[in-house]
Amino acid sequence: MLATVLTASAATLVAAPAAGLLGYRQLKRAANARHLAITTPNGIDESGYVRIGGIDQWISVRGEDRDNPVVLEIHGGPGASNQIFIPRTRAWERHFTIVRWDMRGSGLTFAQGGPDGQGEMSLERYYRDALEVTGHVRARLGVDKVLLVANSFGTVTGLRLARNHPELYSAYVGTDQNVIAGGREREAYDALLGRLRKAGKRKEYAAVAAMGADRKAWSAGQWSEFNKLVITTDPLSYDTMKTVVIRSLWFSPLHTLRGLRTYLKGMSFTERLGPQAMTVDERADGTEFRLPFFLFQGDRDALTPPEPARRFFEDVTAPVKDFALIEDASHFAAFRHPDRFLELMLGKVRPVLGK
Repeated sequence: MLATVLTASAATLVAAPAAGLLGYRQLKRAANARHLAITTPNGIDESGYVRIGGIDQWISVRGEDRDNPVVLEIHGGPGASNQIFIPRTRAWERHFTIVRWDMRGSGLTFAQGGPDGQGEMSLERYYRDALEVTGHVRARLGVDKVLLVANSFGTVTGLRLARNHPELYSAYVGTDQNVIAGGREREAYDALLGRLRKAGKRKEYAAVAAMGADRKAWSAGQWSEFNKLVITTDPLSYDTMKTVVIRSLWFSPLHTLRGLRTYLKGMSFTERLGPQAMTVDERADGTEFRLPFFLFQGDRDALTPPEPARRFFEDVTAPVKDFALIEDASHFAAFRHPDRFLELMLGKVRPVLGK
């Protein structure tokens, strides 16, 4: 979802970094690597390629106690692997065993096969892949159910998994929750027009107005341009992009400079999925969930605003459900405030898991 702005912001760092900057990067990466070490007797830290959907896909499993609940993350983007955020979310691994999966077209999965080795690129294929990954995780870790945590673009697939397979998942947690409503949801669109008008950006205003509010009619290029404008015109969103996302990417101990370039290429490669998602209508697909259901949204999220998510939440029926706002948070709320997100996970979600 954010490939254009992320690529533009990170390109100068990746292209020709100064020697001093490289040296500082190496020090930070080394410190992050030490921070990530899991040394507890019952801990787990393993990663590698697993054959999923006919291609090799990267899966990592990390946690300090194998007896903790197992979380399967469905990352956003599309193409935005959550592996870069592991240092920021290290504390989560004291309470959960976290499975992070680089979906096809993303991260180390994209690095392995390149653009010609990703196979079918569709939301339907993502969904089938996720079910295969779920089966792999259940067998590998010996658990009946896993806790499904989806963020941003991943919530499109996450909702469908949770709705259709309560036998596989102990609960659903959505953050940066997308509510698309078949392309009709327009709160972020109207707010962007308002910011552009106020800032006197006539060219950009005209371009967004010409797109129209019906997101089903947008091309991949228009979808990408809209997301870029939302992020760069909202101060908190842009600050989060620079201080959270780009810093996490730059200082990731898992990514070389070549790996950073590949990461960005994967995000651009997967932008083709954006228009597919704009046809999703969450209410038409169903608001009955037969598992605990949670939405934790940034209170100032300009890209996936909290009010559409709240309205959808109010329509949901579930055995247990809860909605919470993460204060002073835009998009990437869980990664800007990982401590607050963990508090919500421990206070609201873990009590319903039965362990």
